[in-house]
Amino acid sequence: MAGIIPARMTARIEGDFVVFLIGMRINKPWKVTRWLPVATAMPRMLAEVQRGAPANGFLGVTQLGLFALVQYWRSFEALEAYARDRDGLHQPAWAAFNRAARDARGDVGIWHETYLVRDGQYESIYSGMPPTGLGAAGTLAPATGAHEDARGRLSAG
Repeated sequence: MAGIIPARMTARIEGDFVVFLIGMRINKPWKVTRWLPVATAMPRMLAEVQRGAPANGFLGVTQLGLFALVQYWRSFEALEAYARDRDGLHQPAWAAFNRAARDARGDVGIWHETYLVRDGQYESIYSGMPPTGLGAAGTLAPATGAHEDARGRLSAG
């Protein structure tokens, strides 16, 4: 398979960064008009942030499942600036979701979690994988020597 790295690798990224998990859940599949707008909004917003990267602070994304993503951002301020940008796609999509959800709070669910990661306070391992996750958002390096195990990767960070 193209892009597979047949070695143990770890990810490195300079400075602090943000891990942003986001997703949706279809609670009532028969209510297509409630969940379809949510499902179709995310790919458009993702394309928008990718077009503006890296100047907007967006570092990368990995899809976790059909309706869940892990995004990497340079800072919370960069993530928040995108979320609050009145000229971007997120602000009107969020307002539309809230209007629609008033009468249908249980039809579709959305969630997100934001983690502020301090420089060197993370570790990762990839074996037989294409660049993914932080390894795609940052830089991959061989997981050898001081980077052989999780404790070593954390200490070396």
